[in-house]
Amino acid sequence: MADDHSTSPRPARIALDVTGMTCGGCARRVETALSAAPGVIEANVNFAARRADLLVEPGTEASTVIEALKQAGYDGAPVKGFAERAQAAHDADAHGAHDHGEVSRGQLWLAGLLTLPIFLIEMGGHLVPALHAVTMEGPGRTTLNWVFLVLAGIVQFGPGRIFYRHGLPALLRVAPEMNTLVMLGTSAAYGYSALATIAPGLFPEGQAHVYFEASAMVVTLILLGRFLEARARGRTGDAIRKLLSLQAKTARVRRGDKVVELAVEDVLPGDVIEIRPGERVPVDGRVTAGRSYVDESMLTGEPVPAEKTQSDTVTGGTVNGTGVLDMEATAVGADTVLARIVAMVEEAQGAKLPIQQLVDRVTSVFVPVVIALAVLTFAVWLIVSGAVSLALVASVSVLIIACPCAMGLATPVSIMTGTGRAAELGVLFRRGDALQTLARVKTIAFDKTGTLTQGKPALTDLHALGMDEDAALALAAALEARSEHPIARAVVDAAANKSLTVPEATEFTAETGYGVSGTVEGRTAATGAARYMDKLGVDVANFAERAEKLAQEGRAPLFLAVDGKPAALLAVSDPIKPGARAAIDALHALGLQTAMITGDAQSPADSVAAELGVDRVRAETLPADKAEEIKALRAAAGPAAFAGDGVNDAPALAEADVGIAMGAGTDIAIEAADVVLSSDDLSRVADAAALSRATLSNIKQNLVWAFGYNVVLIPVAMGALVPFGGPLLSPVLAGAAMAASSVCVVLNALRLRRFKAAG
Repeated sequence: MADDHSTSPRPARIALDVTGMTCGGCARRVETALSAAPGVIEANVNFAARRADLLVEPGTEASTVIEALKQAGYDGAPVKGFAERAQAAHDADAHGAHDHGEVSRGQLWLAGLLTLPIFLIEMGGHLVPALHAVTMEGPGRTTLNWVFLVLAGIVQFGPGRIFYRHGLPALLRVAPEMNTLVMLGTSAAYGYSALATIAPGLFPEGQAHVYFEASAMVVTLILLGRFLEARARGRTGDAIRKLLSLQAKTARVRRGDKVVELAVEDVLPGDVIEIRPGERVPVDGRVTAGRSYVDESMLTGEPVPAEKTQSDTVTGGTVNGTGVLDMEATAVGADTVLARIVAMVEEAQGAKLPIQQLVDRVTSVFVPVVIALAVLTFAVWLIVSGAVSLALVASVSVLIIACPCAMGLATPVSIMTGTGRAAELGVLFRRGDALQTLARVKTIAFDKTGTLTQGKPALTDLHALGMDEDAALALAAALEARSEHPIARAVVDAAANKSLTVPEATEFTAETGYGVSGTVEGRTAATGAARYMDKLGVDVANFAERAEKLAQEGRAPLFLAVDGKPAALLAVSDPIKPGARAAIDALHALGLQTAMITGDAQSPADSVAAELGVDRVRAETLPADKAEEIKALRAAAGPAAFAGDGVNDAPALAEADVGIAMGAGTDIAIEAADVVLSSDDLSRVADAAALSRATLSNIKQNLVWAFGYNVVLIPVAMGALVPFGGPLLSPVLAGAAMAASSVCVVLNALRLRRFKAAG
């Protein structure tokens, strides 16, 4: 019976841009609301990116999820497609317009201009007695209060209405958040002052004070803080915008005898595109005519352009040199390499690290606790001092100074900046939590062929037994032509270089980690390592001494058997990659152990390891053995990473705490990996390790600041220093400190943009 699950629809993914979130508590409430929505399997909300990524049951509509979002007091829209976002990135760069959140520049200017006279007269009067005397002798206190009532009222209910728009519904849902704290604090200060201005007789003697400067300054400072935070936070997404801006806007497509210019989103697979000198390649494709050099530095990091001729592949976003190329589009839209890179970076940026769990637990109860502390502060000060105004100032300061925004931003802004900087260096984290895991890794193991070596071996020796050497090479090439291994390519290239006629192999069989076999011109043939010959029962003792000598010289021996008998010994040498030794040294400088796990023979493996300074070698391994060796490394020293590029590396990549796939690796290797390098430059492995540590350190710094800020300043706002002769914190200073805390967290995260690459 067929498996019922084999044809069952797979879960789908929905990405939403969420509006209305202003603090970490908001993000948690959004995540809770989306998780409870019909059809949602899993929800992950990134406060810094204002984005929600959902895993949903097949058939679940985005509109259903958005409705649940609206019921929670927020709004959202599906994330735009790749082409639309690329166009938006071009437009933003052209006009210098970038998102600054819900706070517009006009609102900020209005609040600032109206608050300035209140601040200068009230605060300036305390600092300059002459100014106080002039204002009292001129307009007088009563007139000033009425003027301030109007000015502060415009600020409170004009630019400051943002706090009511979000804070009041949250309060009515009994789910208070940051806007609620600001709304309650500023409303209390403004309302008390308004009542003292309109009906001063309702207050006991000496209690009819006004705090218009506090309400207006707090609103203005927090709006300024949010504006600066959004501006700084926008810089954390620069890597994504740079990648999106690499997408060409148009393409010259041949339609019959004409060449027409189309929007890149209208290009279809199979279209023939003309690329002129200096133009960006619009989509992925294959060259059909022409010759040129293409700058692929955005993909490989290599500054030297790569030559492209007929049948070569080209990648969307790269830049054509001086020649003219015709290409056939093979991948467009979201299927291009550039679009997949953007998707990987965004997925990593939206991930939630294990360290974030503590933050989520704290922010879920933070705002209600702050409101309770504010009420307690008011009651205690009222009892102790008997002054309503003094109790009000203290409680308002508590409400204003509390800052879950900094807590909510601490982790995601560092992840966004760190993974964005990594993408610029050619390191793509497919999973954001790999950042934290890689920072804890103690050992990094490497495959040899194609990872530490160039993966382009050349045939160096051929010794035939009982047959002509060319005939032996043709037989071996017939088998190896069906194999994906780099050593196989060396044999095939050697036959091509000698212009040999290579027959076709039938009944082909490949045994990963051993070798290949098949029928060639009616004869049973097999090529592979010594262990494959042992498995087939072929005695290669006649070649043993010579094979051992070749292996000691760093050449990989390969045997050919025909009709169950040894026929030839071939040897292949694979040069070590330039910079491989420097990369190993850089990892050692980070305090990491290195290892090499390869299916090649022990002697050539030892030779490569000695030349590179690798600490531990395990050779002659099958794919399953590689995975077991990763387990052994983990048991011996702690978390282990593995870097590889081949199909036979997939089990080790999956088993490792962090799997690192080289840029030229197979699709299977890339799918099994947690980190993908866009090039084969081994220095990027050291960059990934160092950047993961820097990012985790940055997150910890942010969390220490965010938690420490609240632990220290909330008691100060409550008046903890007053009994010791200290000050009672002003709401204005509380607002400034609260606004500054979020900005400081974002600016600290932005330091990761200055991370220097190893290579």
